[in-house]
Amino acid sequence: GGSVKAGKMPEGEKTRQCKQEEEQLQKEEEQEGLIEFYSSYQELFQFFCSNTTIHGAIRLVCSKKNKMKTAFWSVLFFLTFGLMYWQFGILYREYFSYPVNLNLNLNSDRLTFPAVTLCTLNPYRYSAIRKKLDELDQITHQTLLDLYDYNMSLPQSDWSTLSAQKRSSRSLLHHVQRHPLRRQKRDNLVNLPENSPSVDKNDWKIGFVLCSENNKDCFHQAYSSGVDAVREWYSFHYINILAQVPDAKALDESDFENFIYACRFNEATCDKANYTHFHHPLYGNCYTFNDNSSSLWTSSLPGINNGLSLVVRTEQNDFIPLLSTVTGARVMVHDQNEPAFMDDGGFNVRPGIETSISMRKEMTVRLGGSYSDCTEDGSDVPVQNLYSSRYTEQVCIRSCFQLNMVERCGCAYYFYPLPEGAEYCDYTKHVSWGYCYYKLLAEFKADVLGCFHKCRKPCKMTEYQLSAGYSRWPSAVSEDWVFYMLSQQNKYNITSKRNGVAKVNIFFEEWNYKTNGESPAFTVVTLLSQLGNQWSLWFGSSVLSVMELAELILDFIAITFILAFRWFRSRQKLSPPGPSPNSHDNTAFQDETPGLGAPHRFTVEAVVTTLPSYNSLEPRVPSRDSEVG
Repeated sequence: GGSVKAGKMPEGEKTRQCKQEEEQLQKEEEQEGLIEFYSSYQELFQFFCSNTTIHGAIRLVCSKKNKMKTAFWSVLFFLTFGLMYWQFGILYREYFSYPVNLNLNLNSDRLTFPAVTLCTLNPYRYSAIRKKLDELDQITHQTLLDLYDYNMSLPQSDWSTLSAQKRSSRSLLHHVQRHPLRRQKRDNLVNLPENSPSVDKNDWKIGFVLCSENNKDCFHQAYSSGVDAVREWYSFHYINILAQVPDAKALDESDFENFIYACRFNEATCDKANYTHFHHPLYGNCYTFNDNSSSLWTSSLPGINNGLSLVVRTEQNDFIPLLSTVTGARVMVHDQNEPAFMDDGGFNVRPGIETSISMRKEMTVRLGGSYSDCTEDGSDVPVQNLYSSRYTEQVCIRSCFQLNMVERCGCAYYFYPLPEGAEYCDYTKHVSWGYCYYKLLAEFKADVLGCFHKCRKPCKMTEYQLSAGYSRWPSAVSEDWVFYMLSQQNKYNITSKRNGVAKVNIFFEEWNYKTNGESPAFTVVTLLSQLGNQWSLWFGSSVLSVMELAELILDFIAITFILAFRWFRSRQKLSPPGPSPNSHDNTAFQDETPGLGAPHRFTVEAVVTTLPSYNSLEPRVPSRDSEVG
């Protein structure tokens, strides 16, 4: 009996031993391994909410015993997240719209004087080209007589020469008959522009007819003014005559001294090295001062005495009467290495008047790339530059029209540069080019050709704001000696006097010039700052909080893969294998199939079993001592 008592373990010691084993097991579980991971999504989110620095997240855990609070804080937390990311979307949308700030700078520096182009307003001396225009002038004379009963005076020699000419079926008269000048009741012309001024319908409109090559389609090119119609009709046939003359450029006579009587810049006399010459089919001989090929003028002071001063001849005694309807000269101010488009940016100088033109320089610098649709040099514009100058929007637009003209009509318009491999339009070779041209011109103005869309603005451009003042020149008390001096120096005809000369002054109004620039309004730094402000406003957190959120997302993805892998492994082991020859009845030695809820810590348990005592297998009758004990 005593041996049995000694073999029994006291209850207190047994309980203490169990507690020690539990504490030891708990310590082993609390020990962090080299790679630890969560066993479930609940454990992942509980750990995140308990340890994150994002405000409000811990309320999802600490109030879990109160379901109402948990629901309230869950809704509030995710609503705050939604509002914050809605603000993020607004910020990203603003950033990717690439807004710009406009910067206005006022600079004071020595100013480079712009290029100045001056034209005579007479394409050719009438005496030099009269023989080529005789037939056209005679037809125009007869047309004006039929339509308006106006008997235009022509030299008698031209009439006799014209009557002696032998016309063929392809003469000028034949082509003029294809494009006759007509006058009709206004309500009979249905193709008037929508913005034409409202006038009495009983009035007459004048225009000319343009037909396709097979005469199946015709329309009236009509004008409300008879002067405009006659001049446009005459210009149309004049262009055809010039296109037929191989040496049309030889008709041009560049006579600088016969047009420019006096030239001074900065109180110094100009010379031939300060200008270049070109010829325009309508504006005649043109002279460009201070262009890119010469040493550029600079102006250090504003005022009329520090600019360009010109005295020009404005006589009209040898002008083409039906083409040159304006007297004076045409002047244009533009930047260097840019063509002078006299019909777009020029204005006329009146005879007998001193025209003083003050300038203010203004530069515009645009941001390229994603911030605007500008081009640096035009190399990325899908239009070939036909001009021997740098890219401008007008250069591109005119090149675009000319290329479409060659493609659609088979010939090039005479006023624009000639593309390679093309020839100028001439109705002896291209019978219906006029019909094609005016049709194409209407499409061009309506932007059907897409030229205004293709041609983008340059990222950097210089403009000059002009304002003009006029005064009588020379004055009544000084005109006698002024005209006398001009007649002595320039062989000026003193009898024509005031209508034969004009004076032009071009100068800077002020020393300062304005620069309009652009800068990004929403940079990457601004975007990050705004995102940080929103994050701090809604959650009071920092960049490290963002890293915690990124870690949560990565852990969520990782645990998804791990659980999926365990589920796949368990499916492979679901089918039980046959009994192995070395199997044992003891369950401690059987393989355990891991399930979805497998613990995240893998331990090896050593099970030790003692051999059974054979005496203990015998039936045993309890003794009295043991019962007493």
